[in-house]
Amino acid sequence: MFTSLGRYILLLRLSFRKPEKFSVYWAEIMREMISIGIGSLGIIGIISLFIGAVAVIQVAFQLNSPIIPDTIAGSIARDSTVLEFSPTISALVLAGRVGSSIASQIGTMRVTEQIDALEIMGVNAPGYLISPKILAGITMVPMLNILSICLGLLGGYIACAASDDIAPADFVLGLRDGFLPITLQASLIKSFAFGFIITSVCAYQGFYTSGGALEVGQSATRGVVWSCIMILFADLIISRVML
Repeated sequence: MFTSLGRYILLLRLSFRKPEKFSVYWAEIMREMISIGIGSLGIIGIISLFIGAVAVIQVAFQLNSPIIPDTIAGSIARDSTVLEFSPTISALVLAGRVGSSIASQIGTMRVTEQIDALEIMGVNAPGYLISPKILAGITMVPMLNILSICLGLLGGYIACAASDDIAPADFVLGLRDGFLPITLQASLIKSFAFGFIITSVCAYQGFYTSGGALEVGQSATRGVVWSCIMILFADLIISRVML
């Protein structure tokens, strides 16, 4: 475990050395932002809408009491979506979509000796391959989190409008009632940390792949599994510290 941790830290150190030519790195960062951000809009949008709708329906079912105001469903759904559903579930989905792609891409380059060719030419391979992905991850994952929050709340509103359990006006009033800015701050910090974890852990697994096509698939699987574990661990730590 300590050997893997040391290799991981040293790889991050090499990844953020001063670039040889910034324009090349900038083009890679833009390409990775499009891949991570634009490429994930569809899956994040669909998941957020349905999760927001389901959250409101379940809250309305559990709090169905004449002494509990209907507006409380909006408050609970808002805090659940902002604090947990949008950042954590979106990150777990992105670990499967983005993380596996990063690990398999870098792993394939390793087993086909493309990384060795870059190093022979004097290129800082970790910096060229990994740092653009990490920078794109910590930039686009928080943006996807904000989009997920908005769509989750929209899904809750649609669920209220499509059913008679909670009036849409009561739901909107609950969204406005008692909002604490610290919840949004914690959500953004979580998504920033999750973006770093997904890209760095999966890149590490891909960079140290050895063997052939079978090992590339195993590296991608390990990258996704470890990313999910570290996401849940970071979720616990950030929630405990900030809330």
